[in-house]
Amino acid sequence: MLNQTFYLKETLKIPINIHEAWDFFSNPLNLKEITPPHLNLIVTNEMPEKMHAGMIITYVVEPLLKIKVNWVTEITNMQEPFFFVDEQRFGPYKFWHHQHIFKEIDGGVEVTDLVHYKIRGWIFSSLINNLIVKNELQKIFSYRTEVLLKKFGTFN
Repeated sequence: MLNQTFYLKETLKIPINIHEAWDFFSNPLNLKEITPPHLNLIVTNEMPEKMHAGMIITYVVEPLLKIKVNWVTEITNMQEPFFFVDEQRFGPYKFWHHQHIFKEIDGGVEVTDLVHYKIRGWIFSSLINNLIVKNELQKIFSYRTEVLLKKFGTFN
């Protein structure tokens, strides 16, 4: 299929309240802590004290072969403490829309990430996704889960 949109959903339950989850996830400076070290993520712009819709975040990452890539995202929508959306404005993807959803549950919070993305590569995008991109994204979310469980504890 040409110009296919791919989808990734990850859900994690952690034993903290929704406000603690919001405070952690809505702070872009915490992104480095939950990103695998091999990506060498660096936030390159000044961050306000509080996230807001319209906020621009600029990064440098090294997704493949240590090649530095600039990535610019915008917080396009948010409702504290329940969700926020970041969308790529410039970067490695043709399209990137990432919803971060926080839901209070008994004993903690359920964190859900819904990512819709398109990759560059025209007719080969499905092949590139299946061979490389999908696996890399799953590794990134697995690393993030490992770090978050160590930081906040496991859910009972």
